Amino acid sequence: MILSILRPTLFGLLSLGLLTAATNGAAADGPDLIFRKSTVFKWLTPNDKLATYAIDDPAVTGVACYYTVPEKGGIAGTLGLAEQVSDISLACRQYGPIGFKEKFGQGDVVFRERRSLFFKKMQIVRGCDTKRNVLVYMVYSDKLVEGSPKNSTSGVPIQPWGAATEAPKCADWVKR
Repeated sequence: MILSILRPTLFGLLSLGLLTAATNGAAADGPDLIFRKSTVFKWLTPNDKLATYAIDDPAVTGVACYYTVPEKGGIAGTLGLAEQVSDISLACRQYGPIGFKEKFGQGDVVFRERRSLFFKKMQIVRGCDTKRNVLVYMVYSDKLVEGSPKNSTSGVPIQPWGAATEAPKCADWVKR
């Protein structure tokens, strides 16, 4: 009797979790998974893991950001229902000649990803230290109700690449 009452609810949660998991990985321009490492063993369900991803800056060529996030295992994590913690690390690097595709504002979003079913998202934003000609990237998570003080910052000094003798100035590309 209890199973017949709970079955529609469980089926709805399972369907929502599978849909959530499918939409998280469906973006063609989403992050590239570099590797995962298990951190907490679980007997019958997937382990908790740390996962490292890479993204290319959509407005700046030659820059990639690598971020590591905890991913909850268990049933809730598998279904996309677990609220992920806000501990995210970030390292951005120049891997080729830097070029700017468009002007950008200080704090423009480079990448955004949900970290819970409804209330939390992670964002990577970009700025320019005009005095030092350094691109500055910050990752943080925000929660609808209480926010999150957890963040990480990475700087990419813009350097000449290959035979080039001059590097572009990010200050020329910042919207005023």
